[in-house]
Amino acid sequence: MTAIRAIVTDIEGTTSSISFVKDVLFPYARRRLPAYVETHADKPEVQHWLHEAAREANLIEASRQEVIVLLLRWIDEDRKSTALKALQGMIWKDGYEEGEYRSHMYPEVAARLHAWRGEGLHLYVYSSGSVPAQKLLFRYSESGDLTPLFAGYFDTETGPKRETESYRRIAEAIGERPEHVLFLSDVVEELDAAHEAGMKTGWLLRPPQDIPAQPRHPAYTSFDAIKP
Repeated sequence: MTAIRAIVTDIEGTTSSISFVKDVLFPYARRRLPAYVETHADKPEVQHWLHEAAREANLIEASRQEVIVLLLRWIDEDRKSTALKALQGMIWKDGYEEGEYRSHMYPEVAARLHAWRGEGLHLYVYSSGSVPAQKLLFRYSESGDLTPLFAGYFDTETGPKRETESYRRIAEAIGERPEHVLFLSDVVEELDAAHEAGMKTGWLLRPPQDIPAQPRHPAYTSFDAIKP
């Protein structure tokens, strides 16, 4: 059996509930985005991502208000836009630091991550949320600061999560052969892409979901059931 040396995990539906992102983070960013853009538009990083959003939408010489309307629509559509994710992450940072919320973790996740790290496995995150947003989520979790456990983070700047090449890039970036990497996600199309790249896969089906009789990938209801 090929030894697993690294674990790459998704976030939504895998380490943390989808409802935390959908019902807490997204509404928080949506409420604050217009004012945030208006008061931070002079910052180079904000300017960069506003420009990238307009470019992605093929808007030429768009006004600030037009870009704000565009971003709000993308939030409602749950668009996997790198520019949107970056701006959301900046807004979420304020919420975390002001104590507005703590990120949800499934009950066994923190202990299992600590155990895997203690066994010498290298841990990484790959999520559609921006890398800064990922770090915030694990730093301000209900289970405490989990960021020391992770060796690296990847977002859609690496590539779309349903494309095989993205997983090849991750394996190359972390210096591991794909067959030594276990990718965990609740999205079967992401697992398909990782498997095609040569990675091992783990399909998280959190209750009340049921594991199919013949799952396309090794399936688990919790991290405790995974034996790398």
